[in-house]
Amino acid sequence: MDVKSLFASQQYAALKPATEPDPRESVAESFSKITEDFAQTLKSTEETAMGSMYGDADPHALVEALSQSQLAVETAVTVRNRVVEAYQEILRMPV
Repeated sequence: MDVKSLFASQQYAALKPATEPDPRESVAESFSKITEDFAQTLKSTEETAMGSMYGDADPHALVEALSQSQLAVETAVTVRNRVVEAYQEILRMPV
């Protein structure tokens, strides 16, 4: 392999990460999808609870909706706690 082709391949390898998609975009998209799912879960639970108060909903559907919303809230709190812990770890790092 001659020097020019070696130099060109090194430059190409150095520039390759610049052409890859930005991972932050996919993280932002997945986070927005998660928040939409969370809001939809809470909304459907609220609608089921209102229907139950008026006698339109099945009690089993209400229990199922309440358990789904409880799981969603517990998951959101766990994620929030992990983010706060990571932030505190960053703050404790020596500069």
